[in-house]
Amino acid sequence: MRKFAFVATVFLLAFFVLPNLASAQQGDAMLGFGTVVSPGAAACNQSASTGQVFCPEKGGLYINLGADVIFHRRMGFGFDAAWKASQGNYGGLDIPYRPILFDFNGVYQPRLSKKIGADLMGGIGWQSTRFYGFTPTYSCEALGACYQSSNHFLVDLGAGLRYYVRGNFFVRPEVRYYRIFNNTADYTSGNIIRVGASIGYTIGGPQ
Repeated sequence: MRKFAFVATVFLLAFFVLPNLASAQQGDAMLGFGTVVSPGAAACNQSASTGQVFCPEKGGLYINLGADVIFHRRMGFGFDAAWKASQGNYGGLDIPYRPILFDFNGVYQPRLSKKIGADLMGGIGWQSTRFYGFTPTYSCEALGACYQSSNHFLVDLGAGLRYYVRGNFFVRPEVRYYRIFNNTADYTSGNIIRVGASIGYTIGGPQ
């Protein structure tokens, strides 16, 4: 659980601190669930030259936390983190793994009606895939981090449609596209799509 403490801390700081910036018109915090899909191979395959196994990055339940701050002309910035809720079994090789996606985005939030708005975003970030199952050492057990990380830079584009169901609470179906550079070092494709929905709360917006 320690690996998610940092994400939760960032989320709380963004929710309680950023909306208090003097020039901000609105702040939002979101909790969501979804999954990821990827084009290309439907199953794992093995490299004929190296013997290494590559698997598609898709499926499973993903949890995401996000927050944003919106300024003049409905433009602002936001942060989002999404991770596979449970460790997967990479290629059936008994290698537990978990992808985690982080991104920082510019955000545009046009209002379509009193209760409906759009979220359009794009930015940069990174993916960290954590591979577990290695022989524990004293240092890694002390830090709660007995894994090896494979980290790759990414760019992302996303869109969501929010609907205020009651007061400042909203639901938001959403889709996010990630272009993850050098992701084929671990998976069969560098193109990932995350689909899902979030529930959220707005500070300084609709009442």
